[in-house]
Amino acid sequence: MVTGETNSKWQINEECIINCLPGDLIERIFLRLPVSTLLRCAGVCKLWQNFIRDPQFVASHLQHAHRYALLFFPQGLVSGKPYPSDAILIDEAWSPSTYAVPVIGPDDFLFSSCNGLIGLYTKTSTIKIANLATGECIHLEKPAKNMRGDHFSFYSFGFHPMTKEYKITHFLGDCAEGRPHNKDKFSVTQVYTLGDEKWKDIPTPEALSLNSVRNSGVVNVDGTLYWLTEDKTVTWQHTVMSFDLKEESFAMIQLPADREDHDHFGPRKFWIRDIDGKLCIVTAQTGRYDARILLGGLQIWTLDNTVEQMWSQKYKFTNPPYYIPGPHFGHRDRILTQSGISVGSYELIGENIEISFSKMAELLDFSPHRQYNMQSYICVKSLVCLDVYKNAGIVRRPNQRQGWELKKWEVWENELRNVENLRSNIDKL
Repeated sequence: MVTGETNSKWQINEECIINCLPGDLIERIFLRLPVSTLLRCAGVCKLWQNFIRDPQFVASHLQHAHRYALLFFPQGLVSGKPYPSDAILIDEAWSPSTYAVPVIGPDDFLFSSCNGLIGLYTKTSTIKIANLATGECIHLEKPAKNMRGDHFSFYSFGFHPMTKEYKITHFLGDCAEGRPHNKDKFSVTQVYTLGDEKWKDIPTPEALSLNSVRNSGVVNVDGTLYWLTEDKTVTWQHTVMSFDLKEESFAMIQLPADREDHDHFGPRKFWIRDIDGKLCIVTAQTGRYDARILLGGLQIWTLDNTVEQMWSQKYKFTNPPYYIPGPHFGHRDRILTQSGISVGSYELIGENIEISFSKMAELLDFSPHRQYNMQSYICVKSLVCLDVYKNAGIVRRPNQRQGWELKKWEVWENELRNVENLRSNIDKL
């Protein structure tokens, strides 16, 4: 039998053996460990804690971290009943993980994912930045008091690899600035750098379309935000706008000139997406009498050269689905889609080939959540620490009312649990 004293001596000896190893070998061992194990290791001794919390190690571990698909289902009414926000991780084997996502509250809306941190829009006066793995959260005051017409899709969150800064952006609708006649436009992008004392306003080159942002999405690739805006003077009547997080400057990128529209189909629909860290445009024509139906094949174009604005068509799909989740559409030669009440994945084999969407590998049934409302993100479990930003001037304590809302949702969860137990007992009988 191993006594407590013997066990303690064994642990001390084990620490001594590891600490006698060269520093680079210790680093290689720690780099292979998941965040959950490293957090326990950080409590073993001061040396390990300093090693694991070192910013250089955190950055190295982030580069080696496994990528997961995070599926988010916003809260809403289904058949007259309220359902809270929910999230599911898809693991490396492309199957639903049992890992819970406790940092997402029942009323939160997920608007971005970056380096293991997620941005959450709340219905209160704050937004929330949270670490998916450690559970750390900071609540930040929203950039404008008059938030009429505000929407979670107008926020984004990104990291610039050169400056090492995390920045939140917000497209401020003109109606919030007292211009109700221009309610579907925005002329100001509000930017907040984590750790700063306040938001700052950066004027856009011209009034841009909020509807395009809401319909097509925003992606962050290598420290630059991209979104679509309307432009009736070009071939596809849309262009890509970009915002460099380092220079805090705007630029415009033209869409590919090729056009394969068929006269007997309706108008073209666009989404801007991130597939394995590359900016992509996903597009398809819609039904002439029903804009929800996609016809004529779905095309995926990739931006190969930002400076020369060179695009190439990578894939073309037959029998496309009605809904394209985003902003992260694909990962590791697979793309995600939603059809009916099922979430599925498709393997991308080669390039410039036609693929049928009828060959879907089903991942999960997302009922009872609303159809065509899912968002997909690529995320990691990281050691990125939020404590260094918590003393900034706009950091706020969460509203006490949120605790009451959580209790209200607990009643819903208990009722749902009772129903599931009842069904289980009936099945056993």
